[in-house]
Order: sequence, then structure tokens, then C-alpha cells
Amino acid sequence: MSYKIGLVGKPSVGKSSFFNAATMNDVPEGAYPFTTIDPSVGEAYVGVDCAAPEFDEECEPNHGFCDDDTRFVPVQLVDVAGLIPGAHEGKGLGNQFLTDLNEADVLVHVVDFSGETDIEGEPTEGHDPREDVDFLEDELDQWYLGVLEKGIEKFESMYQGPNPGDEIGVEHVLAEQLSAFRTNKDEIKRVVLSLDLELDPETWDADDRFALAREMRKRTKPMVIAANKMDTPAAKENYEEITSDPEYDHLTIVPTSAHAEKSLKKAAESGVVDYRQGEADFDVVGDVSDEQAAGLEAIREFVAEFDGTGVQQAIETALFEELDAKVVFPGSASGDWSKGPFRDCFVLPGDATAEDFAYHLHSDIGDGFLHGIDCRSRRQVGADTELEHRAVLEVVTTG
Repeated sequence: MSYKIGLVGKPSVGKSSFFNAATMNDVPEGAYPFTTIDPSVGEAYVGVDCAAPEFDEECEPNHGFCDDDTRFVPVQLVDVAGLIPGAHEGKGLGNQFLTDLNEADVLVHVVDFSGETDIEGEPTEGHDPREDVDFLEDELDQWYLGVLEKGIEKFESMYQGPNPGDEIGVEHVLAEQLSAFRTNKDEIKRVVLSLDLELDPETWDADDRFALAREMRKRTKPMVIAANKMDTPAAKENYEEITSDPEYDHLTIVPTSAHAEKSLKKAAESGVVDYRQGEADFDVVGDVSDEQAAGLEAIREFVAEFDGTGVQQAIETALFEELDAKVVFPGSASGDWSKGPFRDCFVLPGDATAEDFAYHLHSDIGDGFLHGIDCRSRRQVGADTELEHRAVLEVVTTG
């Protein structure tokens, strides 16, 4: 599992419920602050069309599983400690939260769209979910700003040398300071210039520095909003209002009911329903009481209205749209599947090349890379060929 998705948000909004629904783990759930203290790590799955049927094969997954020609590929899902205002200053479990958060490649911010929890995670009524969205973004921006300021201070204290050309560019120093956020000097330089700033911190005022921190955060910690508890009337009203607000056009908001997803998965495990995660419908195949039937019908109406429970959709949106990842299948152009057809399926960055894929398989394979073979077209591809989503590639090496 090469990618890690972080579940974030204030306490008591349903993060642990979302985590359990996605992974079917049994971590504590409850409507009180800091139900989650230590981060819970589980295996969730993203679904893609399996490539095996195109080759008249039936896949034999080494990891994950295949259900009706949909391949479910494992990713790590991390439910980190609940966040409260002032986390970047160490309040609540702030320091631990930010440390755990930094391990995530992309974030799913679980927000209680019913408005039944206040900014501290305490029960209330009529709370505006926009406050939760704003405070989390602000906490992350302030965290980035603090790290950025240290880099600027380091740059300004450096001796640049007496001769022209001896100077060390600010992007080099900031790249080192921000290295934990998986950025580099080229990306930092692009962000600085995109904000119409000079590559000289002395020309930046407080607003410039905050804008730079915010843009770096948005690029290195992309985020999806899981609008949880959308199976309540108040949540639907809030959803309509917020998605119509141009202030939030920069965010992807996915209507979600973690409760519905977990209920359907438990019912499927018990043989009561036939349900595949992420689907917008299900069949009742077992005996149910009148009360259970009514509950399932309410869930059916919800998933029909929003095209699913939102749990699977939020995870896949985070990985494939916000992070721009893709999956690649190791293949056999000759049709030799002696080790089992389509045993593996890997998640790679959106700009991954044939050589990148070879190194992902093993460093020795990458070192000996000669060329790849596109198993669909049977054409040879070079090292720098950027792979398509769901590519099937055979790697030819010297080994």
C-alpha cells in the first residue's frame, strides 16, 4: 500500500464511524471529545475496472479483491486524533494530530453537516458546518506558516558570500525546511512566482507569507470534505447552502452517511443484503423484521438520492481526483500467466512513467530497465513514457 489517506476533523463528527465503515475495523465510537487518541490505521479499498476481462482472464488478486469485474486495491486509512481550535499552538492533542497528519498523502475532512456538534465537538443545535471547514483549513495554514517562518528566518540569517552567484536561493532553504511536506525547491519556486511574489522574503509582508503557506498546504495536503450525517434533513439544508456558496468552490464536497455504509456492510456480512461498497443500490436477500425493512428502505432512498453512501466515493475522490493517482497492472504481452493472471495492481502518482513503474516493482528491476510493453497494443514504450490510468505493462529488464 503506497498511499495513506488521513481522516481529519474535530471530535465527535463521525470520523471513527467513517473509518469503521470503510475498513470494517472496530475502533471506539462515541459522541464525546477525543474518542480517538492514538491514530487507528486500517485497510480501505479503491475500486477500478479490472483489466483481466479485456484479456479473457480471471484475475487472482495477491492483495485486495475483485468483485464482479471491479478490482478493489488496498490503501491505508488513518483516523487521527480529533482537532480543536489552537492545535497548531499545541492545544488539545494538537501536536500529536499534526505529527500523525503529516504522514498522510491526502486528507478526507469529515464534517458533521447536521450542525449537531459545536466547534469543540460538544453537542449543540444549529451549528454552521462552514465554521468547521474554515477552522481546519486555518489550523493547517497556521501550522504551515509556522514552519515557513522558521525557513525564512534561517534564510535571512545566512551569510550569502561576497561574490555575485554565491547566493543561495530562498527556494533551496525553504525546500529543506518544508521537506517533511514532501515538496522541493522547484515546486516552491513555482508557487512563489504564481503568487506574483519576488524570490526575496524581504519583499513579503505578513499577508504574502500567509498566502504562500496556504498555497503550499493546498498543494501538498489536498483535501476532500466528507459531508457526514447527510441522512438528516438539517444536513441536506446545510449541504445545499454551502455548495451554493462561492467561498467554498475550491473544495470537493461528498455527501456522506458513514452510518448507512456500515449498516449495509454488516447486513451484507450477515447475508441479509447483497451490496457492493460504493454502489447506489442493494438487494434484500434475507429475512428481515418490519423495523429492519423500514431502516433498509430509508438507506435505499438515501443512496439512490446521492449515488451511494459517500464513504467509498470520498476515498476514491481523494485518491484519484485530488491526488491525481492512477493504478497500473503488471502484465504479460505474451500471455504467459504461469504465476497467476493479474495478481497485482499498484497505485502510482499521476505522472508515473514506465521506468517509475519498474522501480516501484523493485529497485533491481528499475536498475535493469530496458523498455516496457503495452500489453493492450503490444507496442514497446520507453522509460519516460507516462502511463495511462489502468495501464497493463510488461517490464523488460536485463535481469
